[in-house]
Amino acid sequence: MKASRLRAGIWLGFLLYGNVSLCAGAFAAPASGPVIVVPIQGTVDDGMAHLVERAVDQANAEHAAAIVLEVDSPGGLVSSVFDIEDALRSAQEPIVAYVSERAYSAASLITLSAQRIIMAPGASIGAAEPIPNAPKEVSALTAEFESTAQRNGHNPTIAGAMVNRSIIIPGLKAAGTILTLNTVQALRYHVAIAIEPTLDTALARVGLAHNTRSIEQYTLAERIARFATDPTVSGLLLSIGMLGIMVELYTLHGIAGAIAILAFALFFGTHIYAGFSNWTVVALALLGILGIMWELHVVPGHTFPGVVGAVLLVAAVILAFGLRDLLVGLETFGAAILVTAFVFIAILRILPENAWMKRLALAYAQGPDYVSSRDFSDLTGHTGIAASYLRPAGIASIDGKRISVLTEGEYIPQGTPVRVTRVEGARIFVEPSISLDQS
Repeated sequence: MKASRLRAGIWLGFLLYGNVSLCAGAFAAPASGPVIVVPIQGTVDDGMAHLVERAVDQANAEHAAAIVLEVDSPGGLVSSVFDIEDALRSAQEPIVAYVSERAYSAASLITLSAQRIIMAPGASIGAAEPIPNAPKEVSALTAEFESTAQRNGHNPTIAGAMVNRSIIIPGLKAAGTILTLNTVQALRYHVAIAIEPTLDTALARVGLAHNTRSIEQYTLAERIARFATDPTVSGLLLSIGMLGIMVELYTLHGIAGAIAILAFALFFGTHIYAGFSNWTVVALALLGILGIMWELHVVPGHTFPGVVGAVLLVAAVILAFGLRDLLVGLETFGAAILVTAFVFIAILRILPENAWMKRLALAYAQGPDYVSSRDFSDLTGHTGIAASYLRPAGIASIDGKRISVLTEGEYIPQGTPVRVTRVEGARIFVEPSISLDQS
């Protein structure tokens, strides 16, 4: 019995030694290799995914000593974090994560993708419950966190508890809560290997203090993509686009239409660049706008082209967010519709007397000096000359004035003497007459 325990202890010792040696060996890179520093800061999105992919490619090409993730993020899109995790998995270099402030939600999964995690005093990691937290999403993301943690030498139960409320860790997490670790707890439960106040001291802790550093920066296109694909900014672009179309339909100035096109172009263009959608989505949007315009200007009242166009446009906008973020697309589009309706109604109510706004709304009220037309009843019985052909409408010269007249249906040549037979409001009826000179 004692011999069995001794053998088990020896095997356990060898196993622990092997794991420690493996982790240590991961950092036995040539001292001359550069350290690639990647900022994981702000919202996790596809612009960040582009940055990480470029950084990993550069590190592999330059045989870097390590990839260092400088983390301070509240999280972001699930689709983007999966792309980042896949990119980091393809790295040929060891990965270090330094959490300077917080690594929440998607950012915590990125942090767990590193073999060594170092945290600053007062930092925290966790709070990764998916939204919506349906059982299917929770189960899938729990497995993702656990497998990522296990692959990189972290406690999988701790990682899973950051996602799943049902996981219980005695003394740390009760059922019905989501785990978030502070720096001390992360060190105690072997999520972090050290507490360091700065990135410099963190790199010194893992033997990378003297390596040259290459800090990755976002390209202009990536910065634009990150800004424009943010759900709030995307909703604003959609509101501007829809409001521009509505104003253009009333004014036909061209300015509002140009602004709408630019807003939609920025919305769809950045989502295509960021990898959310493709040109098929743009084609759907163009067909949708064409259907709406066809209904309004070509066949008004038929309904079918407008309904089909509206459905296609809505589908294009929602699909522009990508299949993995349809809920975000629905929420953003719904908010954009509400904002557009509110702003348009407010414009019509607040600025009714603006000269530009008079092109938007019909001013139907009649003022005190309003006169619909002159009273021509006194012309009954008067004679004149047809100044134009009356077919049956035309112009007659009566009492020396050119007046629009109508016949009872007959054709009267130009120059024919005419007499006013009756007046109905603004309509003056005439018939041929014989002049006194001819009688």
